[in-house]
This record gives sequence, structure tokens and C-alpha cells, in this order.
Amino acid sequence: MLLLSGCGSFLGASNENYVSDEEAAAGGSTTTLPVTTTPPSPTTAPPPPPATGGQPALAAVTPADLASPQALEQRLADLHFDVTVDGKMDDSTKQALIAFQKLNGLPRTGQPTPDVTNALATAKAPDALKPDGGATRVEIDLGRQVLFLYTNGSLAKILPVSTGTGKRYCDEGKCGIATTPRGSFRIERRITGWRTSDLGRLYNPMYFKGGIAIHGFPSVPTSPASHGCVRIPMSSAKTFPSQVPDGTPVFVV
Repeated sequence: MLLLSGCGSFLGASNENYVSDEEAAAGGSTTTLPVTTTPPSPTTAPPPPPATGGQPALAAVTPADLASPQALEQRLADLHFDVTVDGKMDDSTKQALIAFQKLNGLPRTGQPTPDVTNALATAKAPDALKPDGGATRVEIDLGRQVLFLYTNGSLAKILPVSTGTGKRYCDEGKCGIATTPRGSFRIERRITGWRTSDLGRLYNPMYFKGGIAIHGFPSVPTSPASHGCVRIPMSSAKTFPSQVPDGTPVFVV
């Protein structure tokens, strides 16, 4: 059985149902912006970052240099994976390793296996999906199930995600297709804290298309598993909203 989380209200064909003010008030504080599915062109567009994410190349190390948990976490952090560098192989470290494995086509175990440390030793920042998308933006790669956050023209964070399964579902009499829409959007509104929707619970949801949100959830499988929302790990969901202002472009590719 797929473990599915809610994505706002019932997701019909358009996936554009909004939460009422009363429902939002019951689930947390909310800020609502007008719907904009295609970002307007700014008067003066900022220069696009280089394809490498605007980051200097890292010095190569050997796999042996990554033997300790602290060194492993530091290498992941230097590559902009969202990890706490504390020498503890906790869920933050596991999720960062999964994101790295997803990007590099490795088995998604969340463990520092030899193939992982070998790849980490020579890894470089990934190419941008939308290098002309704005200095601060979110890019979501559906194929690799990862999210990139750019701030001030540079790659800031890489997170593992779990998006819509693409399959039909029926839950408590509500049916639809679990699709994460592709395209160009903006962060329209957000709710602080937990919100319980028709289809499940969402932590710190940031809505970018109707009832579709980027949100924290206790379970972020290594493959698509949601009703259409973009799940991120709880370890990232606590601080991620503070890095993504309202109106931030969101590109789903």
C-alpha cells in the first residue's frame, strides 16, 4: 500500500482547489497571494548563474578522507546537500546521502557505501535546470526526485523529495490522479506548522499551484509516493520556508 499524504483539498482534474480561510485558520497561520502560473518577466532580469550552479569547484579528496561521519557530512555540506555537520549518522545525514545517490544514479540506500564515497571524492555541483529562472528560485527534478534551492544566483540546498505517483487513487470517497504538475509557478501562500487536509497532514506547506505544496512529512520514500505534493524531509522542512520568500519562482521539470 502506498503511503500518501494530503495536498490541500481534494485533487480533481485541475488540482486547483484552495483551502477556506476558516480551514486555514484551524491548521495554522496563512498568507495568500494571487495565482500566477507563469512568472512575469522582471523589468531588469538578474544575470543567470553559470550552469554549474555558480559554485567554485571543490578540491578532490580520496575516499579514505571521508571515513569519519564528520568528514562525510562536511563533504555533503560543501556540495550543498542539506545536512547537519555534527558527526552523527542521523536522519539528516541519511536524507542527504539519498539525495546524492539520486543525483548520481546510485542505489538509494542512505548509507555511505564504497560507491558513494568514491563518487563523493570527485563530485561537483550539478548543472542548473533553469539557469535563467531568477537569482532566487526552486527547481524540482521529477525524474531524479530532488529539489534545488538557489539564492542570490548560487546553489544553496539540495533536498530529496517524493512527488505524485501519477496513478489514480481513491481515499475516503475522493478520487483523482496523483500528479505533480510540470511547469513554471510561484510560491502563492503558506501555512505555518501542521495542517490536516482531506488527504492527510502537511508540515509548513508552501503552495505553488492551488492545493499542491512543498511540505514536510515524516515519510519521504526514495520514489514518487504522494497525491501530488512535493514532500521534503522533516529535518529540512523546519527551516526551508524561511529561505523561500512568497513569490519565489518554482520550476517543476
